[in-house]
Amino acid sequence: MAEHLGLLEACVVVGASNDKLKELYESLQQENPVPLPLLDPEVLHVHAPPFVTKENITEPGIGHFSRGQRRRSFIKKKNNRPGLAPGNTKSSEGCTGDVSVPKDLDLVALPQLCFPGGLQVSKEPKDDHFHFLVFTDVFGNQTHGVVVQYYRLIQEGVQHQNGHVHKHPQFYAPYGVCIISKHPYYTALKDCLSCLLGQLKTCRMADLDERVKEFSAKLALVPIPPPGILHVMFALRPLTIVLPSREDKDRPVVDLDLHLPFLCFTPRVLLQIITSILTEQRLVFFSSNWARLTLMAECFMLYIHPLRWQHPLVPTLSRQMLDFLMAPTAFLMGCHLSHYKEVAKKAGLVIIKQLLFTMDYDIPLIYRQNGLHLHYDVEAVHQGACMDINDLRMRRRRWQENLNWEIQKVTLEFIVNILRDVSDHLNYEHRVFNTEEFLKTREPVDQPFYKKVLESHIFHSFLKDRLSRKTDAFTRMELSTRTEAQKMKAGIENPRRPTMQEMARKYSCPENRLSKRLGASLPNLGEEKHLSIPRHASLTKAIPDVSLDIPAKQIKIFKLPDFPPPLVYQYVHHYYGEVTHQLGKAMASLPTGDSSLLARYYYLRGLVNTLNSKRLEALSDFQNLYKTDIELFPGELVRTLVDSMQKEEKAQAERRPELKRLLCKLKSDEKSELGADDHVKKFQLPKSSMHLEEFVTCIQESGIVRDMATIHRLFEALTDGQQKVVDPELFRVFYTFWRETEAEAQDVHLPSEVIEHLDNNECVYKLSSSVKTNHGVGKIAMTQKRLFLLTEGRPGYVEITKFRDIEEVKISAASFLLLRIPSLKIKSSLRKEVFEANLKSECDLWSLMIKEMWAGRRMTDDHKDPQHMQQALTNVLLMDAVVGCLQSPKATIAASKLAYYDKMKKEVPMMVPKTTVEALKHRINPSLCMTTPQTVDVLLYTPGLNAFDLNGTPKLWCALRHGMVVVFDAASWSMQQNCIQVGTKQLNCMLGLDQEQVWIGSQDSVIYIINTRSMSCHKQLTDHRAEVMDFRNAPVYSCSADGFVIVWDALTLKVKKQFHLDCEGLKFLKLYNGTLWCGKSSHAKRCDSKALVIITKHMKANSGELCVWALTDVTAPSNRIILPECTGVTCMIRVKDQIWVGCHGSSPMPSSVSGKIFVLDSESCSVRKELQAHTDSVQALCSAEDRYVFSGSAKHDGKIAIWKVE
Repeated sequence: MAEHLGLLEACVVVGASNDKLKELYESLQQENPVPLPLLDPEVLHVHAPPFVTKENITEPGIGHFSRGQRRRSFIKKKNNRPGLAPGNTKSSEGCTGDVSVPKDLDLVALPQLCFPGGLQVSKEPKDDHFHFLVFTDVFGNQTHGVVVQYYRLIQEGVQHQNGHVHKHPQFYAPYGVCIISKHPYYTALKDCLSCLLGQLKTCRMADLDERVKEFSAKLALVPIPPPGILHVMFALRPLTIVLPSREDKDRPVVDLDLHLPFLCFTPRVLLQIITSILTEQRLVFFSSNWARLTLMAECFMLYIHPLRWQHPLVPTLSRQMLDFLMAPTAFLMGCHLSHYKEVAKKAGLVIIKQLLFTMDYDIPLIYRQNGLHLHYDVEAVHQGACMDINDLRMRRRRWQENLNWEIQKVTLEFIVNILRDVSDHLNYEHRVFNTEEFLKTREPVDQPFYKKVLESHIFHSFLKDRLSRKTDAFTRMELSTRTEAQKMKAGIENPRRPTMQEMARKYSCPENRLSKRLGASLPNLGEEKHLSIPRHASLTKAIPDVSLDIPAKQIKIFKLPDFPPPLVYQYVHHYYGEVTHQLGKAMASLPTGDSSLLARYYYLRGLVNTLNSKRLEALSDFQNLYKTDIELFPGELVRTLVDSMQKEEKAQAERRPELKRLLCKLKSDEKSELGADDHVKKFQLPKSSMHLEEFVTCIQESGIVRDMATIHRLFEALTDGQQKVVDPELFRVFYTFWRETEAEAQDVHLPSEVIEHLDNNECVYKLSSSVKTNHGVGKIAMTQKRLFLLTEGRPGYVEITKFRDIEEVKISAASFLLLRIPSLKIKSSLRKEVFEANLKSECDLWSLMIKEMWAGRRMTDDHKDPQHMQQALTNVLLMDAVVGCLQSPKATIAASKLAYYDKMKKEVPMMVPKTTVEALKHRINPSLCMTTPQTVDVLLYTPGLNAFDLNGTPKLWCALRHGMVVVFDAASWSMQQNCIQVGTKQLNCMLGLDQEQVWIGSQDSVIYIINTRSMSCHKQLTDHRAEVMDFRNAPVYSCSADGFVIVWDALTLKVKKQFHLDCEGLKFLKLYNGTLWCGKSSHAKRCDSKALVIITKHMKANSGELCVWALTDVTAPSNRIILPECTGVTCMIRVKDQIWVGCHGSSPMPSSVSGKIFVLDSESCSVRKELQAHTDSVQALCSAEDRYVFSGSAKHDGKIAIWKVE
């Protein structure tokens, strides 16, 4: 915000008034002096920016972005008598009348907080004392304060009267100086006050106000560093002070010793406190040292990041504020230890006293603690003596920064472990979290803790960020620490069942039998007064160590010039000019391509130009952030800056193309922000009958299934032969049956002798009742791959068949006495003997399910698409739930409407041409996490085995509609990133550069640049005016639909050259032998260094023919190739000596092949192969190192096929 550009918000001097000090002094001179009483502190001086303004001009000066024009009066008593110090002529003037206070700064409680233990005159000078404050307004915005208390002599100890020397006792009065800032720079502000103290102790009382004002004006000149690797340093003699930057825009500043709680509490108590915070208890910290209270509270707030405390935070309560502890809401407050007995009587408080808890043994609850080096003296014992105090402070600061970094990783890992599985129970489309189902996955002893957490405001705010797909520290660590099994599960939409690997681990040893999940969790909190401790077993299941191997970032420090006389405008103006000059020199000295540090310099220079009222220069600096790091762009500040511009300045901005684009973008972004939705819903069962639309929403919110077509079939099954509405009671029974089946599957126990016959990733999805078979009595079990018999008596394993080996499934009647019992017969191609089971009433359902799985397996094998098997499995489980909830003779008939693949096998031949089967390797679904298939607009392959890539794996980038990008690991085909959002429009082209960037051209005329390390869009190029259509590399070309072609410097992202073609609707660029070919749907143009347009030829893009020109004579007639059953060519690529051509199909029916790929010989121009690729038109093609070709299709299919190149 504009108000928070600088370090200083205000500087306040607090103490007793001169009147009260004089009255007290006179009473102490009497023969029977009164005891030293407590005095009421008052605000004596307030200093806030602006301290200087430009004179003799109509517009505001540098103070335009401060609160200088919005002030009110802080009324104090008139002081008509002189001060006590001899010759103190200014003090009375400075301490009387109105004190000018910024309008949004409330100082009513400040005097009490500056002297929380009371203000008392002393007979002897006391040591200086620092403490820290946090102020929170009604909107939750925090302001921070650092206070120093020091003592001054009330008056001279010797006075002369009538020629005699009279000695009077000396008394010392405490004064407090409080620096208020919007940023929690506790250590830096403490150092600043330490520098000021040296001046205040030696100056006269008459000069105190002027010294404090000059000190405040200097701090007002210090800009706040941007998030990232750039710190700001300034000299305030005798110290050099550093302002550390935030790690990223979502993290708070860390300028305190994060290890202090580790020194004051045992690991057990640390976890107890964190548990109390997460469950929003009423916490009270106690300490005999005021300074510790705020620092401790702030440390714990940083420990739970990215979770945010949402309740009152008052770490320092004065003795007059103890009634705050009667508040009925959750809070975190701090009191002096002297109030312990009084406060401890209040019910419902969690009391935290430092070093109160003692333990006879140590439990490694925070399991990374042993790797933390908490004692600086131990670490620095090998170092020599330092001759310079600033060098000594720098050593200490570097050690503390590294330790803080390690502690933050440990605590973030802990939070991720607790809440890792939340994402499995989210529905992003409807912004729903299924609380009950999440709780069922927790250990029974942990459920009371999680119930409290899920009801908290902290968790509600966390849910908003997850449902908005926010990429923060939690998201990055959760992704980077996933196991291989978790990565594979992310790409599969199967209902939750334990795999054989998990089942084997679960029952392998007694101590693991109670744990159904990976990751740490916290304990039972049934009794609020007694905090329970996390079990050792839970925390031994930590996430992989990879999270702690992330190196700390290399820090760069920018040193501000020496401060000028801060109360003279000309000097201040020159100072800002010197800062911008130094920043310019720093930018010029950067190596080419260091965009991260360059962005920080641009941000800092924009900040300084804003303070100096150079608005156009500031806008230009902020606009450069689009090309260097868009994450730093201060949208609110820039909007405030634009609103403050004069008419002449706005006219100048409109004349500069880059600023004009920025102004237009600000307006469009503001409109999109107004329409943002951040609500959170909890899933609830319906209370009224549902038509199809309501049913679709309810099923998706419940998390049962996401696919729209499957939900429609389920609706038909539940409403079979009835009115087309689903009764709420029927839905409740269906939902309960589905969840109970899931819960029962968690408790399935298979003997190790059975588990060893199954694959690690297999799960048991259906278990029959005990039945008689031709292999004995037992239960039939179904996994995603096979059927097997779990024999009774001595548990054993008899494999019935794998689904791909089935030849026939039929129902027959077995004779038993006079009865005919339905039996199921399954014939396998690998066995002569037919398996027969007397399934009785379950026979029809099992027959239906096995046939669906058989058809799904055939479809999977023929089309190399594992999602068909996953979908068949979902259909089978839905059939089971439908039969279970309907409980009628026609239930199986209703469930048969979900037999999608069995029906398809009967109605449509499933034969795939041999050439297609031989060339096809695999299929993947980029729309897996969405409700309907999406068109694959662009594909890009990037190779792996790079130093920049932590995983070192190749990747496939897929652009879908509405600006969504999905990333697959091209080694395992698991989904690595399910949604990177780049704008909201269609994406037209992608280009990989330097193995660190992916450029994406959008319909909104912006080129988005994704950082392949962070998997986030951190740069934007906004030089095009129309939608960006295509890229070419070496050098980098981009073209837009309005005919503009831009040549880019890939390192600096600057425009090297641009030209315009008289070619509206420009669609593609091709480089060949130094010649740039530019084309659109009906024309092609060739550009080289001699002439822009050489030739224009007509092409038929909406017909099934290709036109081939000889490059030696482009005026000669073209060779035309007719492609059979093709209504239009959509894309082409060259791979080795082949041309792969993607086409529109001739059949409009979605169920038949309508997307073909033709493989042509580049020499003879003849068709080598015709591949039946997709059930919708082929929209995108790309190759992987000339070994494989990827094809993406339109929305009726929405799949990506991987083809082998011969």
